[in-house]
Amino acid sequence: MARRPKTIAKKIIKFALGKKAEEVVLFDLRKITTMTDFFVICSGGSDVQVKAIADAVLDGCKEQKINVYSVEGLDGLSWVLIDLVDVVVHVFQRDTRRYYQLERLWGDAVIETFDDEGREAIR
Repeated sequence: MARRPKTIAKKIIKFALGKKAEEVVLFDLRKITTMTDFFVICSGGSDVQVKAIADAVLDGCKEQKINVYSVEGLDGLSWVLIDLVDVVVHVFQRDTRRYYQLERLWGDAVIETFDDEGREAIR
């Protein structure tokens, strides 16, 4: 049975939050690009935490039988990109996230933010 991309994105958010990911946001890109449906963006405070978050996402995907098509950035650990085709996960160190400003670049997207428990935060 095929899984809906938004359902997968919400699972990814739970995996990331399990390792204390910070500033977790979900971008709905379906109306502005055909590249992917969703971005999950989050931050970690160090390379160790970025690795822990990325590993949790990868392990969770394996456990849930969610196909991961590519992973980039595990060598440097300032920005790890996990491509699931319909969902692309970006795990940043804080400074790298501020530098690239994906929130600004994709500001036309519908953006949901999440608290530490995975609940959608009120803006």
